[in-house]
Amino acid sequence: MTIRALIFDLDGTLAETEETHRAAFNASFAARGLDWHWSREDYAVLLKTGGGKERLRAFQAGLREAARLPEADLLRLHAEKTETYGRMIAEGAVGLRPGVEDLILHAREAEMAIAMATTSSRPNVEALVRACWGKPADRVFDVIAAGDEVASKKPDPGIYRLALDRLGLPARECLAFEDSHIGLQSARAAGLGVVITPSSYTAEDDFTGAAYCAPTLEQHNWPLILKAMLLSC
Repeated sequence: MTIRALIFDLDGTLAETEETHRAAFNASFAARGLDWHWSREDYAVLLKTGGGKERLRAFQAGLREAARLPEADLLRLHAEKTETYGRMIAEGAVGLRPGVEDLILHAREAEMAIAMATTSSRPNVEALVRACWGKPADRVFDVIAAGDEVASKKPDPGIYRLALDRLGLPARECLAFEDSHIGLQSARAAGLGVVITPSSYTAEDDFTGAAYCAPTLEQHNWPLILKAMLLSC
């Protein structure tokens, strides 16, 4: 079976962005005069919930009712956080993880399609791609399925099904790249084989069911990654 497309998660997979997301959340809380602050430990728990707005709601659910923001204010807070995150990324807060750029170049040479399936918002996608490649996202990725385009976030498979639909390919001809348990669940539920490169927040996740798991996508892992592609079909 031939692999015809690679589908990438964004946060934690293409780049180690989660600490920048956490910093942007905390900066936005402070700018609003909120006494909220997410530690690394807090954020590690919140990452079990896919999506930034969903994490805010999950956090609020643990607060007393008087301390919660109305939904409209919560959405504005998330929009402010997205703007802050975009500025941080544009200033060079993160770069691509090892091996990512070479893998995408290799895939292009092999005439594979390149897609993204992320719970992050399209502005976050654009910010990272422009910072790392110096191009609009749709000049790097053939298909982008992002954030609010589906009703439910990962681990729901909807975002991967949307990417597959836009690619016009069956799952057996595509391979997903993820860094987390919820991402693995999402991709597997959509019928995809999955290569895992754990990120700083997901090293202890359960990756049972992945086709292959490696620390990075660096070139010395290519023979095993190619083998994983075949095993995933």
